[in-house]
Amino acid sequence: MATREVREKLFVQLARIGKSISHPKRIELLEILGQGERSVEALAAATAMGVSNTSAHLQVLRSARMVETRKQGTKVIYSLADELVAGFVRELWNLADARLAEVEQLIRQYLEGGETLERVTREELICRALKGDVYIIDVRPLDEYAAGHIPGAASVPFDELVQLLSTLPADMDIVAYCRGPHCVLAPKAAQILRQHGFRALVLADGMPEWRQEGLPVDVTDS
Repeated sequence: MATREVREKLFVQLARIGKSISHPKRIELLEILGQGERSVEALAAATAMGVSNTSAHLQVLRSARMVETRKQGTKVIYSLADELVAGFVRELWNLADARLAEVEQLIRQYLEGGETLERVTREELICRALKGDVYIIDVRPLDEYAAGHIPGAASVPFDELVQLLSTLPADMDIVAYCRGPHCVLAPKAAQILRQHGFRALVLADGMPEWRQEGLPVDVTDS
């Protein structure tokens, strides 16, 4: 096989990966699966798509070997193929951050140009958690929390935050986290908490980065 032919065939294989993420919903599916495995039905609900449409997108990802499946009774459960895929999604975000000003503009617009929120690193959070002077909340949906969360974190889904304000401590700093550094749920949650008189901060990244570092993860029944 000639060198030119080999190179062309190799680039065809790379293009399979590019094609698999050429739709925004497929990137969203990968990000959600970075929180833990999910059924097709759960993924459809999380992405506001129909089950058949979700399944079609997942098949494209599976054909590029970005995701894997297993059967659980009559349900098909999807997960990321491995940590390389999770890292690929993180680097895609980093590239968009560096090259597309619209990313930051959209986040600022969603947060309505509010105050700059203080962010804490994983190391700072661990140190403060060991001292017992910080309250950690996971603002992701309950099923993502159940699939894996920071030990000691309380589940306070973003959509239920206002109703759960009375359950939160008023005399401690509250650190919110969600799906990662580009997830807008935690910053918005911290913004709402501050508006109600709480001392709120945001974890600098999220659950996927916590897992990547090999830090302890708790799993619970949803």
